[in-house]
Amino acid sequence: MPGASNAPVEVQRLQAQATRHATPCGDGDLVWHTWGEPSPDQPPLVLLHGGSGSWTHWVRNIEDLVAAGRQVWIPDLPGFGDSALPPVGADADALVEPLYEGMRALWGPQPCDLVGFSFGGMVAGLLLADHPELARQLVVVGAPAMGVVPHRQFELKAWRHLPADQQPDVHRHNLAVLMLQDPSLIEGLALGLHVANVMRDRMPRRRLAHTDILARSLPKVACPVHAIYGRNDALYKRWIVELEAAFKAVVPDFRGLAFIPEAGHWVQFEQPWPFMAALLAALEDGARPSQAGPAGQAAR
Repeated sequence: MPGASNAPVEVQRLQAQATRHATPCGDGDLVWHTWGEPSPDQPPLVLLHGGSGSWTHWVRNIEDLVAAGRQVWIPDLPGFGDSALPPVGADADALVEPLYEGMRALWGPQPCDLVGFSFGGMVAGLLLADHPELARQLVVVGAPAMGVVPHRQFELKAWRHLPADQQPDVHRHNLAVLMLQDPSLIEGLALGLHVANVMRDRMPRRRLAHTDILARSLPKVACPVHAIYGRNDALYKRWIVELEAAFKAVVPDFRGLAFIPEAGHWVQFEQPWPFMAALLAALEDGARPSQAGPAGQAAR
């Protein structure tokens, strides 16, 4: 993370604890950050961040997951954070092969437990549709592209063309309309992380999040799938009540949807402790072998 000495203390502490790995990606590296030790009882736990993000989307969850006995791996997805652009393409589908190659290089044929937030949840679905053997289970968090929203529910403001002194107000606006329900959380850590992340987004023309591509990919995902969303996720608003039926209709082994009260889109940041309880419960349940039947129906 550029300017690490100026990063929030939470980020500096986690960076000091992390091990950094790199796998090939386009003309450079796909950068991975890892915490904790390998466990003989648990596979690697891979967390994928959201759009315009980096590993810091998980800054309030990493230490608790390590304390729960997990080894945590978080890549800066291609085109974001410290990672190079993918070799071809400029959207979620372009990230699949660099991630696949990186995961195979880092821990071989062992499947991981895969958790994807927002854009990262969409990437995770595409990844497992092409390479279902990569994961023991999938948890999607605040993922778009489920085909239940008739039109975009928010409008972000552009900021790159503005003088530097006018940009912070636009970042506050964007955090408020998309990421966080509680406006009191915008200042401080959230704003600092957001600004550092969006400055390093080199894939600004992404469009797949506004399609139903995740819903079309999930029938090919054979492992257990859980979903976690903030009850007030700005991606869905009043259509959020349709999500559970949408997942049940397309996921062969859908294990359940958890809504976190008093949380918006960035649910794991806004409500880290209720989110952690839901995630650990999902991971425990998802470790049970898949009993997948036809798409949309788990075998009983």
